[in-house]
Amino acid sequence: MPVGTLPARNASAGRPPTVRSIWLLVLRLVRENPGWSYRRVHSELLALGIKVAPATGGEILNDAGVDPAPERSATTWAGFLRSQAEALPACAFLETVTLTGARMYVLAVISAPDRL
Repeated sequence: MPVGTLPARNASAGRPPTVRSIWLLVLRLVRENPGWSYRRVHSELLALGIKVAPATGGEILNDAGVDPAPERSATTWAGFLRSQAEALPACAFLETVTLTGARMYVLAVISAPDRL
């Protein structure tokens, strides 16, 4: 082999492609658990006995166009209140000033007796 040339690359060398069932499983886990990062997905795959590289989940999510966990799981205030509506049937937020001039903020929550 002449100096400065590289040997021919073996076509079968390198990491094998990720099978479709793992792709679908990763996307399903993230869809059902939007707060999970690719690292958490990797841990869950290991718990299921699926051995993949730690970055495989991140690559799958990136290739599928799925945003990183903090952007996926951002909950709006309205969404939070909707999810807690059964536990917090009535609440009020008010501001008051004491006789000394101190400003106080009060959150009053009223719940039905059977939910205490």
